[in-house]
Parts: sequence; structure tokens; C-alpha cells
Amino acid sequence: MDINDIIKNKQIKLTTARVALLESFGAAKKPLSYEDIKSNISMDKATFYRNMVKFEQEGILNSFESNDKKRYFELRLVPHAHFVCVHCNKIECLSDLDIKLDGYIVNNVIVNGKCKECI
Repeated sequence: MDINDIIKNKQIKLTTARVALLESFGAAKKPLSYEDIKSNISMDKATFYRNMVKFEQEGILNSFESNDKKRYFELRLVPHAHFVCVHCNKIECLSDLDIKLDGYIVNNVIVNGKCKECI
């Protein structure tokens, strides 16, 4: 994944910190919260969230709040749903769940329940 392709045609200045953030999200196999990523970046929580807001405004990231009241972020590459376990808060991407509504643009679908490990 090339960071330059992600920010192409976006109104965003590419700083060293933003490159580190985007590389972390690009390498992730699931959505990440600040707590998941803070050891890989050198910025405080406020700066992290300011960058997340900018990335969302520019259409680079999607976000959602989980049962654990944390906000999770991921690159906006392919629209897909997420499963969130109500017991252990595990998050899984559901790429095989295709939800289409005629005349609507669906940004995010969250499915809640118990994961295989918690049943």
C-alpha cells in the first residue's frame, strides 16, 4: 500500500506523524483504537484525534464506537460490515456480508452478538 495513493487528491499535508499513522492503519488487519496504536506513534492523544478527524473529513478513514466506548479507525478502502462481540469486545471485519440499499449510501454496518470464543 502506497501512502501517496491514499492521500492523492486530498487537501492534507503529509507530515512524518501522519505517514506513521497511515502506515500503521495500512498494516492493520482490523480497526484500531488509540490504545492499540499509541506505542507505535510519537504523539499525544489530542494530536492523534485531531489527525483522525482530518483523515475522516478527507475520506481516508472510517470510524465507529464499540461496546467498550472506544473509537476504532480503519482505512476506507472497501466498504464492509464489522462484528463486535458484546462479551469480550473482539472486532472482526465481515467482508462477506454485503449490504446494499437502493438509493442509499451505507457508510458503516455494525453487527453485535457473541463471537465463537464466547458462545
